[in-house]
Amino acid sequence: MIRCLAIDDEPLALKQLAGYIEAVPYFELAGACQSAQEAQSLMDSQSIDAIFIDINMPDMSGMDFVRSLTVAPLVVFTTAYSEYAVDGYKANAVDYLLKPFDSEDFNRAAGKVKRQYDLLHATPVVSALDNDDAIFVKTDYKVVRIEIKRITHIEAMSEYLRIYTDYQVNPIIVLLSMKKMEERLPSSRFMRIHRSYIINLTKIREVARSHVVLSNEVSLPVGDMYKEAFNAYLSSKFLTK
Repeated sequence: MIRCLAIDDEPLALKQLAGYIEAVPYFELAGACQSAQEAQSLMDSQSIDAIFIDINMPDMSGMDFVRSLTVAPLVVFTTAYSEYAVDGYKANAVDYLLKPFDSEDFNRAAGKVKRQYDLLHATPVVSALDNDDAIFVKTDYKVVRIEIKRITHIEAMSEYLRIYTDYQVNPIIVLLSMKKMEERLPSSRFMRIHRSYIINLTKIREVARSHVVLSNEVSLPVGDMYKEAFNAYLSSKFLTK
């Protein structure tokens, strides 16, 4: 099931949007919110796969809310103003629904969300570890071999991942979820320290003020929900008298 969130400041529009979501057999309505702040609070407490969000809302617009997300779920914008369509697609939206829309319009957008969701969760996009400790990834219409030990960190970017290595400046970009990548990397050497970051533990240079500095000088934050596990790892490595 694809967990969806409906966001619209107008109660009647929100009720209709939530009803459309509940009518789709492969969707699960995780919540209905009347503001970006309410949506953020819900997304901090549970996993959301897709959001259907109105662009024109008080306090924070739907567009600004999506752009503020470090890791955005699949997004479908809704609005009464057609001039926002281009901006919606610039924000990497899966689709755009112009109000007033009916169930047929919604189901068409729902189908696009499902196709994108299935693509993100298809396996294998990344190969399992082979005998010489490497993975193969699909990127830019080719397959690239990456030695595990050369990875410094991995960054989530919407539905894509950026894989950074110690031998090239630009990251390797792949269509894959963080969960899938975590499953394929050895837990003895890699750890997720933030919703957006996985690091190679052997590349840590120093840790200060809830930030990890890697050997390539990159500084990354340690998220609150990952601090306990990361501190436990550090404690296991401390030298004692």
